[in-house]
Amino acid sequence: MPAPDRILTFLRQAVVLVRGTPGRRGRVVEPENCTEVLVAGDLHGHVPHFHGVMKAADLGNHPGRHVVFQELIHGNFRYPNGADKSHQLVDLFALLKIQFPRQVHYIPGNHELAQWTGRTVLKADADLNTLFEQGPAAAYGPVFGPQVYQTYLDLFKSLPVVLRTPNRVLVSHSLPAARIMPAFDPGRLRATEYADVDLQPGGSVHAVLWGRDVTAANCAEYLRRMDADLLVSGHIASDTGFSVPNDRQLIVDCSESPAAYVLFPAARPLTHADLVGCVRTV
Repeated sequence: MPAPDRILTFLRQAVVLVRGTPGRRGRVVEPENCTEVLVAGDLHGHVPHFHGVMKAADLGNHPGRHVVFQELIHGNFRYPNGADKSHQLVDLFALLKIQFPRQVHYIPGNHELAQWTGRTVLKADADLNTLFEQGPAAAYGPVFGPQVYQTYLDLFKSLPVVLRTPNRVLVSHSLPAARIMPAFDPGRLRATEYADVDLQPGGSVHAVLWGRDVTAANCAEYLRRMDADLLVSGHIASDTGFSVPNDRQLIVDCSESPAAYVLFPAARPLTHADLVGCVRTV
């Protein structure tokens, strides 16, 4: 584990690099010089799966390949005092963003949004937000821990919300529910700064991170509004590591084993069958 002062420096550098990602407009990234995209499902603190995904990505030998991580935090791995270890994946992302600033991306899930907006997330009666906040203190001590934690929140707030590839594949954590879709404003994702309403239930950012309506009609409407043809998302767990809820969407999940990711070409047209055929497991 890096020294506390070094990890704090790395995290602050990562925040700057995230904000300056080439091809970013507001909260939307349209990656530049992109020929392939690897999307990992929700990792939730699973360090071995993170390393497996990065081995598959092999970014140093594939300069046109981009990797997208989503929902890194709130896992099942604990320090002896019970604190959540999932912050370690945020540290690893920061190091990778510094090494590959153009190729590495992190889009938030509902857990990141809940953490930095203070919306409580409970699992088996445990407050996941509190356990996550305790993690950096357990790792980096009472002096640096709170500074590191605050920088995590700064990073979460700075993250893009969606990524759209040159061949019109959209990557987002989820999609708005059908009852919210009429009010969903894609233009809010182009804004440089969030408005409070964007982050509240019913708001456009909140809707993209919390929705679970994966019906074919709802997915098609979301893609129409986002000017895309296919959707790669997470948010919904799968015993097989991935699921195909409709003919426009693929869900990938890296939180348990088997863990699935998708590595697809981004410079030529893709069918839904093509996209599903690109799924691999760690």
